[in-house]
This record gives sequence, structure tokens and C-alpha cells, in this order.
Amino acid sequence: MSADGRPLHAGNMRAQLNQCIDNLDAVLRAAEFTLADVVRLNLYTTDVDAYFANLDVVMSRLVGAGCRSAGTLLGVARLALPELMIEIEATAVK
Repeated sequence: MSADGRPLHAGNMRAQLNQCIDNLDAVLRAAEFTLADVVRLNLYTTDVDAYFANLDVVMSRLVGAGCRSAGTLLGVARLALPELMIEIEATAVK
């Protein structure tokens, strides 16, 4: 999603994953947290195969930033808006 709530990168899992992580990072930083403070991640996707094909994005961005979280990947029929392929829910603690 864009800063003003518009869906971005319809049909492009890689771009949506990067955008999700960018958005998560921005929200965490605003609360004086970092990606390394994330202890739980739930990922919801409409295309599990596309997610796994782009898993390197998650590994390089999250693990590379020090995120060592527990998590769940859930395949869903759709998300809130039909253009969305991925949604990330995170819990961070210090």
C-alpha cells in the first residue's frame, strides 16, 4: 500500500513484498523499533507459490536486518483489496 492507502504493484509479488517490508520498517522506526525487534510475523498471501518464488526478498531484507522471528504463512482466497497479494502482520518488542 502507498502512504495514502492505495494498492501498489498489482500482480507483482516481488514488488509487493518489498513494499510491505518498506512499510513495516517505516512503522517500526516511527515507534522507535527496528526490524530486529520483530518477534512474530504472520504473512497472508493469495499466491503461496509466488511467495516461495520470491522468498529471497524476505530472507535478505528481514533476516539481513536481524529479524529472527517466529511466524506463520497462510494462503488465503483474497485480501481486503483484490490487487493485494501479500499482507504482513508483525509484533515487535524491546
